[in-house]
Amino acid sequence: MLAHSILAPKSGEPSRYMLFMHGILGTRANWRGVARRFVEARSGWAAILVDLREHGDSLGLGGPHTLAAAASDVAELERALGLPVQGALGHSFGGKVVLEWLKDRAGRPTECWVIDASPSATEADGDATATASVLQALSELPRQWSSREAFVSAVTDAGQPPGIAQWLAMNLRRTEDGSRTFGPDLGVIQALIEDYARTDLWAVVEAPPEPTTLDLVIADRSCAFSDADRTRLGGITARNSRVSMHIVADAGHWVHVDAPDALVALLTSAGRPTG
Repeated sequence: MLAHSILAPKSGEPSRYMLFMHGILGTRANWRGVARRFVEARSGWAAILVDLREHGDSLGLGGPHTLAAAASDVAELERALGLPVQGALGHSFGGKVVLEWLKDRAGRPTECWVIDASPSATEADGDATATASVLQALSELPRQWSSREAFVSAVTDAGQPPGIAQWLAMNLRRTEDGSRTFGPDLGVIQALIEDYARTDLWAVVEAPPEPTTLDLVIADRSCAFSDADRTRLGGITARNSRVSMHIVADAGHWVHVDAPDALVALLTSAGRPTG
C-alpha cells in the first residue's frame, strides 16, 4: 500500500477526503502546507497526502511502472483506507495520475484539481526539461552519502539550483550506519516519465465521468501547456460547465511554491461547496 499521511481539521469531524499527489521526484510532504490550509478553510474536508510509487516511502513496488499502475495504486489505497474520498489534487506527474484515476469514478461525486499538467502526449523530455536535467545529474552521482549536507553540496556542484537540491534531499533515507541513501530507483523514475509523456488523457477532460467537477490550473510562466492546449481546453470549458480552467499569474511550474496564496484561494473559492 502507498505511504500516506492524513491531515484532519483542528475542529470537527471530516465527512470527506481530498487526495494530494506530488510530481516526479517529489514526496507527500511537498503539498503539506497547501493541504493544511485547505482543510482549515473547507469545512468537513480532510486531506490524504500520498507518496506515489517509487517516491518518498512508497519504494519497491512491482512493475509495470506506468501511469495506469500509479493510478491503480491510488485506487487500492482508497479501498484499503475505507474513507469517503471525494476529491483529488495532483501536480505535474500527479496531475495525470488524477486524470487516469478519474476514469473509474463514474457515479461518484468527485472534485478534481489538475495543477499544471497538460493532458497531451509529449516528447519524454519535452515539457519536463528541468526534470531530465535533474535525472542526468543524479545518474552521475553516487546513491550513498555521508550526510544530507554532502548530498545537497554535490547536487549544486552538478549545476542544480540550491532550492532543487534541498527539494531532492527530501528523498534521502537514513541507513543503519547513519549515512544517507537516495531512495528512488532512477530507472523506475525514467519509466514513469516516459509513460507520462506518451499518455494522452484529453478524452477524460473532454468527458469526465458524471458527477465529477474538473479544474485545471495553468501556471502562466510555465511551458507545460502549449498554446494549442490552452485553446483546446478553453473550448472544452465553454461546452462543459463541469470543467474549468484557471490561469495563475506570475507563477512557474511550481505553483504551490511561487503562488501559494493564489492557489489556496482557488481551492477554497466561494463557488465551491463547503460541507
